[in-house]
Amino acid sequence: MPELNDGSIAYLALKAAHKRYGKSPSVLQGDELKYVQSLAQHQRGVEACVLAAIEARDVVVPEASLAALMSEIRGRYPGYDEFTDDLARNGMDEAAFKTAVERELKVSAILEKVATRAVKVSEVDIELYYLYHAEQFRRPETRLARHILLTINKDYAENTREAAEARILEIAGRLVKDPSCFEEQALKYSECPTALQGGELGDLPHGKLYPELDEVLFKLPANGISAVVESPLGFHILRCDAITEAAVLSREQASPRIRALLEQKRRRACQRAWVKQLQEKA
Repeated sequence: MPELNDGSIAYLALKAAHKRYGKSPSVLQGDELKYVQSLAQHQRGVEACVLAAIEARDVVVPEASLAALMSEIRGRYPGYDEFTDDLARNGMDEAAFKTAVERELKVSAILEKVATRAVKVSEVDIELYYLYHAEQFRRPETRLARHILLTINKDYAENTREAAEARILEIAGRLVKDPSCFEEQALKYSECPTALQGGELGDLPHGKLYPELDEVLFKLPANGISAVVESPLGFHILRCDAITEAAVLSREQASPRIRALLEQKRRRACQRAWVKQLQEKA
């Protein structure tokens, strides 16, 4: 592991390990550890170039911002000792960690400053993007769906195939008499976690459910309730609460999204080009 006196490398290794492997560097070995250390060294070199640039002049991290972030990070741990113990396992003490966090905030601020040089997005840019990426602005038909599920499990008497089918048919019969009791029946009898929300599955496009269920759902009218349907999970009854028809966003509707996307791309491209130029000069 990196030494305690090199907090920036240890900090960058910690971030890289969690992003790449979802683990702490302290538990990595072999090629995984080498890869994370290599990423940390590379990022450390990039940061050094950024911090040495003319653009870094006058960029200061407000103490309040640093203190708030440190407090938020410490709050992720059960207690202060757990926080400092975790830092120690990953090659840092609190002072080194704070310095590395401040360094990262300053680098981010410098890059944001550089990003303001990006070429502004024009209405022509937005129009061209809309014309050449029309498929991104097609909204598919969706169905707001609920279901009641009874599973099949031969190890339980009430969930053998015959018993589960008999029970779901009883529920279906009650729904024929009183369709408004669907959510109440889901809460009482459904064996899906969605029972607590009255069986709500969400606003779904084609292809999100098992094919057997998808076919039935997309034939139901708004407020329609299906007959019993079987899927690999068991027996279902579906309800379609609402239908949102397929549509294409107009250029005006899509414009804010396109502008934000193009601005983000141009800001990042501007930052990358600037960093590359710094590295070439170094």
